[in-house]
Amino acid sequence: MKNMDTPNKILIVDDDRDIRNLLADYLDNNGYTTVTAAEGNAMWTALQAHQIDLVVLDLNLPGDDGLTLCRNLRSKSSLPVIMLTARGEPLDRILGLEMGADDYLPKPFEPRELLARIRSVMRRAQSNHNAHTGEALQKLKFAGWTLDLTARHLISPDEMVVSLSGAEFRMLNIFLEHPNRVLNRDQLLNMTHGRDADPFDRSIDIQISRLRQKLREDARSPQIIKTVRNGGYVLAVTVEVEQGS
Repeated sequence: MKNMDTPNKILIVDDDRDIRNLLADYLDNNGYTTVTAAEGNAMWTALQAHQIDLVVLDLNLPGDDGLTLCRNLRSKSSLPVIMLTARGEPLDRILGLEMGADDYLPKPFEPRELLARIRSVMRRAQSNHNAHTGEALQKLKFAGWTLDLTARHLISPDEMVVSLSGAEFRMLNIFLEHPNRVLNRDQLLNMTHGRDADPFDRSIDIQISRLRQKLREDARSPQIIKTVRNGGYVLAVTVEVEQGS
């Protein structure tokens, strides 16, 4: 178990040496310890050699790109990931989230902005860990579906396991924690990513659309996650909690 007095260790994966060194120095000076890697193979080596608490992962890397690495990492671990995108294109952001990234940051950026994102993601990760240990909630049941909080997957009414990306899991969990409450895009982005909405950021709408597909919803008349005109979205079903043993 990690000693609470031990600084969190951040792995920075970027093929630009200047960026790696700049971020490492900045984070080291702000209470973290850092490990750096220039590409995917070095990333896996670092993950095996160190107890990493969060990965800062560049999208554009030689060999396997950041999206591929994030997807492979997420299949093995729930380790928090912040994706760096060179262009900040909406599609890059959405793909990063769908591959399981916890947040994204478009280049160029101020190191203090990355520091704020790291702190936010680490707080969420610690909160989720605390909430899901001991006598924690294990499953949330709704409309015949079950969200398993430990396995982080969805079970359909016909007992089929439905895999969720990290972004989909967080989004559904937020709705299940706030049933029958209208949540607007700003609230959803803040709850899932710990920051205010960009007026041009449509990732919330796209994530909800993908989540509805996983829930086998009729896109024209969804019954579980409903759209509220000029309001946002609402989980319009009852949620039952199954306690852990």
